[in-house]
Amino acid sequence: MRICQLASGSKGNSIYIESDCTKVLIDAGLSARELTRRLLEIGVAAQELDAVIISHEHRDHCIGAGPLCRRYNVPLYCLPQTFAALPAIGAVDHCTLETAGVLQLRDLAIETFPVTHDAVAPVGFILTAGGARVGIATDLGVVTRLVRERLQRCQVLVLETNHDEQMLQDGPYPWPLKQRIRGRHGHLSNSQAAELLGDLLWPELQAVFMAHMSETNNTEELVRQKIERVLHGQNGCRPQLIAGQVAVASESFNCRT
Repeated sequence: MRICQLASGSKGNSIYIESDCTKVLIDAGLSARELTRRLLEIGVAAQELDAVIISHEHRDHCIGAGPLCRRYNVPLYCLPQTFAALPAIGAVDHCTLETAGVLQLRDLAIETFPVTHDAVAPVGFILTAGGARVGIATDLGVVTRLVRERLQRCQVLVLETNHDEQMLQDGPYPWPLKQRIRGRHGHLSNSQAAELLGDLLWPELQAVFMAHMSETNNTEELVRQKIERVLHGQNGCRPQLIAGQVAVASESFNCRT
């Protein structure tokens, strides 16, 4: 499997995943034009997509979904509650996902699991193909037992590392927004993400994408410091750490099986 963060952060989120026979986008939080351009940067034509899959209805995850799906005749998959809440989605080929269900697209299986976030029915994803397993959890305020269970034994993880607690506390955001971000339905801090990663380490973990980093309340250096502390002394597990950006697509990672 091939994984690439096309965009990650409050200005837009989208992850490209490719198996031997299937190409999908998880979220489409940039314009259709920009998503098309970033796909071309990694050698993929948008019309080759088999599906656009939406995790929840916030604009930074779905704003380009309608135009992209209409322009290239790509089916859009999401929970029915999410579809009803999507802003100005227009006429698209909508296919329904189920919470804790499994969608099979050729050789790629896509499983959903619920997460805690301030959306109507937010979900994370487990994608499996050819023996590879990729876990995605990018918008969640708290790590539940279910999240820990579902993300076990992945070769690749896309984990939210949204904010540094001290930077958020001292930063320019108004107090209500700070409370939302740090709340149980907000976003994971670096410390929370590192603690979760510590529970998910195993010898076959190959890469960790550091996702949804705040431009105002976080830095890549701070995230890496937290994660490196978790990895220190783990002789059998040294995954590659990859940071996504808003301005450009991050590097692709090819998962080995």
